[in-house]
Amino acid sequence: MTWRSAAALAAGCVALAWIVGSVGLGVMARDVALAGWVLPATIAVYLAQLYVAGQAWRTCLGTQAVSRSRMFRLRWIRDGINALLPVAQLGGQVAGARLLARQDVPPALAAASTILDLTLEAAAQVLFTLAGMSVLLASRRNHAWLSWAGGGLALMAAGLTALVVLQRAGGLRLVEALIARLAVRWPGTAAWSLGGLHRILMARQSDHRALLRGVALHTLSWALGGAEVWLVLAALGHRVPLLDATVIESLGMAARSAGFAVPGAVGVQEGGLVLACGLFGVPAEAALALSVLKRLREALVGLPALVAWQRTGAAQPQLAARD
Repeated sequence: MTWRSAAALAAGCVALAWIVGSVGLGVMARDVALAGWVLPATIAVYLAQLYVAGQAWRTCLGTQAVSRSRMFRLRWIRDGINALLPVAQLGGQVAGARLLARQDVPPALAAASTILDLTLEAAAQVLFTLAGMSVLLASRRNHAWLSWAGGGLALMAAGLTALVVLQRAGGLRLVEALIARLAVRWPGTAAWSLGGLHRILMARQSDHRALLRGVALHTLSWALGGAEVWLVLAALGHRVPLLDATVIESLGMAARSAGFAVPGAVGVQEGGLVLACGLFGVPAEAALALSVLKRLREALVGLPALVAWQRTGAAQPQLAARD
């Protein structure tokens, strides 16, 4: 962990301590215990999200050589790494691309599909957040939320724009050149050559049908998170409509994404959910319990994923592409 990540984590912990202190640790623990029984259901929803996201990644790949179940497994590992390790939400993508390259997929195509998938997922989240804000605007609620929600949306849109511009401008050719130079100095890295990465990525981006399908699948994956919010809040005695729960999810996860520099979005996710839940009359203690249960669900799903990743990493370099 770099000093910047450590500083960001420290700031997040301070924010989290302030939020917990405002609510009361005992109250939060009581609510978590009250709704803990719903964890199996939230895990099922999360696994459904991962399956749909895995199929979006498969669409970006543009080949049927890797099975649907294998793409789900790779996405499960990828998200487990991002959720539980201090890798700034990027380590999972790198590991995922390397694992995908072991499925008889050329390394450059594996990397290109992962980059494209990340881009489409970010685009889908912008649309999901925009839809949530539109529902709130139509409901004529107090618009005090516009400043922080709009700021988060602007930050996500700016990041997405920069990512697309970098790709279209040929920034990935620098990655190709760097890998080629490393292969000269360390021949063992030659097997991971990314020659043609830019060309392959541009070719995949020209498949507009695949792009639309990928965005649609990622949007569905994001929207499924509303079911998790609805389940947890109902278990806590706050029966908000499913549409409202989906809006809470859109704003809460937008806050988490905006706080990508903080490992695990510690404090950022909690603050975002407290603000989003407050718009629908859900008290801060319930919002904090929701965040804690989301993190417990992440750990229960992510820890086995890390074990699977380590076992896969110790396996032979070439894995079978079929299940």
